[in-house]
Amino acid sequence: MQKIDIGDEKIPLLNDPAKRSLIYQVGVVLMVAALGYYLISNTLANLDRQSIATGFGFLEKESSFEIGESLIEYSAADNYARALLVGVLNTLKVSSVGIVLTVILGTLIGIARLSTNWLVSRLAAIYIELLQDVPVLLQLFFWYAFFYEMLPSPRQALNPFTGLFLCNRGMIFGVPAAHPAWAWMGWAFLLACALVWLIRRWALQRLFKTGKPFPIFWTSLGVLLGLPFFVWLLAGAPTAMDLPHLRGFNFQGGMSISPEFAALLLGLVLYTAAFVAEIVRAGIQSVNKGQTEAAKALGLKQGKVLSLVILPQALRVIIPPLTSQMLNLTKNSSLAVAIGYPDFVSVANTTINQTGQAIEGVAMIMAVYLCFSLLTSAFMNWYNKKMALVER
Repeated sequence: MQKIDIGDEKIPLLNDPAKRSLIYQVGVVLMVAALGYYLISNTLANLDRQSIATGFGFLEKESSFEIGESLIEYSAADNYARALLVGVLNTLKVSSVGIVLTVILGTLIGIARLSTNWLVSRLAAIYIELLQDVPVLLQLFFWYAFFYEMLPSPRQALNPFTGLFLCNRGMIFGVPAAHPAWAWMGWAFLLACALVWLIRRWALQRLFKTGKPFPIFWTSLGVLLGLPFFVWLLAGAPTAMDLPHLRGFNFQGGMSISPEFAALLLGLVLYTAAFVAEIVRAGIQSVNKGQTEAAKALGLKQGKVLSLVILPQALRVIIPPLTSQMLNLTKNSSLAVAIGYPDFVSVANTTINQTGQAIEGVAMIMAVYLCFSLLTSAFMNWYNKKMALVER
């Protein structure tokens, strides 16, 4: 039988899967680029026809509007760029605080949901079902109305104890008076955190080599509290307090938390924590019951079983969906405009109304929230990779 050698035959271009897929991909890219060029050029032509300014030059102009809350100094004489920066910082403030509180509250409720105590388990279940089914915007309206309608005016403010006042202007409380010692204590705390990290790393290496445990928790707690306390003593142990006092129609002195910030934070935390609780519950239930039984057979108490055996394994199931909830909380913070909290969306909307440059404003909103989402995802992906089991 005659053998047919097809090794030297040239495959037609469209019959080669690799080359054909490359052609299709290049064609799709060219089509998307053409569509983008058409949309952009058409938009610019229409804007020019209607004499609407384009570009980001407006960022250097005077903003001419005030912002109720700001982490940095700001006035109406500042430019739009600084106003938008204030909005970004306000969004970061409520999102970062909200994420921390949500993880703590959601973890506690998720654990309570699995409690053997019937009352605790039922209360946790009621919380989850109730808060998940009520829209977050409605919850924001409820808390906003609570602070403004239920709490009294400053002159009749509630005073549970000295230095704390609750009224429809927010929560006002005393803080330590300005002193260089507080900055030094802050640096001491950061140094203590670095020492704790080194101690923990050394203790784990020691445990792997010798099998002898080291009291990491109590040592870390002593370093974190002891080093700032020692610095406080060296600085003269200042105890002066800046207490709020009523003057006119409002309080002066101390520190205050506005009703808008409190309502937004409460609404976001309580709503998102209900979903986090279910994630934690599912993660704990994914751990084989044999792990719990083996840990108890070794004589470990329930708290140790949870912290040393169950949660470390459950985290590998919890982290991916937890990342989505963190992103949801950050994006839901844009609802702050409904209750008057000056987040980035609120400031950007004011900027758009004054300058008329909606395309640039919406583009900045999209870019800022995209950055928030990417940074959160990058951190959680790094932590997820760190917690993943490494197979040999």
